[in-house]
Amino acid sequence: MTTFERIDKNDAMLLVVDLQVGLFQVVRDYQPDEFKNNILAHAALGNVFNLPTILTTSTERGPNGPLPKEILEMHPKAPLIKRQGEVNAWDSADFRKAVKATGKKQVIMAGITTDVCTTFLALSLIEEGYTVFANAEASGAASRRIADDANARLRQAGVHVLSMFAIACDLMRNWTNQPGAEEMLPFFDKYFSVYGYIARGHAAAVKNGEILPGESE
Repeated sequence: MTTFERIDKNDAMLLVVDLQVGLFQVVRDYQPDEFKNNILAHAALGNVFNLPTILTTSTERGPNGPLPKEILEMHPKAPLIKRQGEVNAWDSADFRKAVKATGKKQVIMAGITTDVCTTFLALSLIEEGYTVFANAEASGAASRRIADDANARLRQAGVHVLSMFAIACDLMRNWTNQPGAEEMLPFFDKYFSVYGYIARGHAAAVKNGEILPGESE
């Protein structure tokens, strides 16, 4: 297996898998506010990098519920595959058709739950020849132990299990690219505040004329 397989924004798609308001209640490996931020950040990657984005839900008319309105508003024109029984999204003919229609071979994905919705689909995609990057922060499980075991299974199968920050930086690659600093600093300020505040501090130093020797804007 390749040691460092990079994400190519021109050959990647984004999947939002069962990140539903009812299933959200199952997640126990993240605090609710933290996890809400994580799934919205995952969905937002599709827009900032202009990635083909596919949404899918599992029996959303029942207790699983719909996707959060914020995600639906981000992607009003994205395919939304409403599965009526298939646990593994890849078992849905409509979902498979939507994925194949993108023409992309790299998949960035997240789902609830990590051990079922993310794992089953990721392993199916690997078998189909796709390269899969699982956003560990936007997939949730009923416990940390379950999440750890699921992520270990994913890695063993060749899935790249990454943080949102790692995915975003690999998509960007260079701050001078587009999307680059102009687009990504506001993104990080909104969804990854520990980095956003670093940028705010630097901006304040620039404004105040306090840049130290050797630093650049």
